[in-house]
Amino acid sequence: MIGHRQEQQLREGLAELGLPLADTAVERLLAYLGLLLKWNKTYSLTAITEPERMVSHHLLDSLAAYAPIAAHAPTRLLDVGSGGGQPGIPLAIAQPDWHITLLDSNHKKTAFLRQAVIELGLNKQVEVVCDRVENVQPAQAFDLITSRAFADLADFSRLTRHLLADGGRWAALKGVQPFEEISALPENIHSEITPLAVPGLGAERCIVWMTPR
Repeated sequence: MIGHRQEQQLREGLAELGLPLADTAVERLLAYLGLLLKWNKTYSLTAITEPERMVSHHLLDSLAAYAPIAAHAPTRLLDVGSGGGQPGIPLAIAQPDWHITLLDSNHKKTAFLRQAVIELGLNKQVEVVCDRVENVQPAQAFDLITSRAFADLADFSRLTRHLLADGGRWAALKGVQPFEEISALPENIHSEITPLAVPGLGAERCIVWMTPR
């Protein structure tokens, strides 16, 4: 059950991140967790089902990336392997001006994502696509492509290269800084690391930025 305790935890985490969100956004974030819990009983969307851990591992873990991503002023974002909707749905709730596409090849997960988008009132801002990434041919490319658990960095960049707009970047959300994956990147991709501090997580997190040379 998502209740007052989780709301307080979320608000304290947002304050720690320096991310002041309107009450309506906080309510939407908590409603999203409620939907995750409800659908997870049938659809196995997440292994994390304790409400306090869901706040830290799903909401705050996604929103810790908000400020670094916002600094690049993207307008069209693609969340690859979105699964239960992280980081795409929390980012969409935090920034209504971004147009976000949630991509996953799992039909059950995209069924949940579509329902969540409708119930959270995000349907004018968020699109859900059920397909393999290599098959996707959008009318317009994306200026930022993100993922939390899709593939290693080399495969992530290779499989999504056709979806990246000129001047665009990849933002891979990772745990411990993945130096082996970075060393395996092709020479035509430049990478940088931004460490992230996620309130209440107690584990390392970072963004690996990748840009075609």
